[in-house]
Amino acid sequence: MNVFRILGDLSHLLAMILLLGKIWRSKCCTGISGKSQILFALVFTTRYLDLFTNFISIYNTVMKVVFLLCAYVTVYMIYGKFRKTFDSENDTFRLEFLLVPVIGLSFLENYSFTPLEILWTFSIYLESVAILPQLFMISKTGEAETITTHYLFFLGLYRALYLANWIRRYQTENFYDQIAVVSGVVQTIFYCDFFYLYVTKGRSWDDSNDPGTGLKSYSSIH
Repeated sequence: MNVFRILGDLSHLLAMILLLGKIWRSKCCTGISGKSQILFALVFTTRYLDLFTNFISIYNTVMKVVFLLCAYVTVYMIYGKFRKTFDSENDTFRLEFLLVPVIGLSFLENYSFTPLEILWTFSIYLESVAILPQLFMISKTGEAETITTHYLFFLGLYRALYLANWIRRYQTENFYDQIAVVSGVVQTIFYCDFFYLYVTKGRSWDDSNDPGTGLKSYSSIH
């Protein structure tokens, strides 16, 4: 454990809480990709199968449980409680384009050919691309709610902090996880364009918000 790992976990948790809070307060899930949230729920499910068999620390266990709960509550809100507000017409990314290659890669590149290890590897690879349906949805509609951009910002920050965590662990522990690092770099790259625009154009986006919808225009990005 180091400060980058803790800050990364907190950033990740904050992103999920912001998204849940937005849905609950507005009773609406417009602009949120349900497909991305399904993929994230699948990521946590396949990664945390050791929850009751491999105790590492109270912190580790609590964070796993919280992430699982947040992921499934979000999916329930989108496809259950507030399904009438779900924008299915624009959430059209083909999940098989992600799942098929990720499954194949998980069998080809892993540390041990055992069920738990393959599922853990699958979760790492899948997390690196799970945000693509959300980014595709924003690209397709040309706009996003303010809270959605904050959600994406903190997810991107989480990945950046985890990169710093891996560098720190390599320096202090000589520890290097090639699968996690490469997948993390790929995931961070997907956030780079959004992250840059969030930081440099945040003020102009705020000025362009539609007061009636709370939406930001992204027409200048695409």
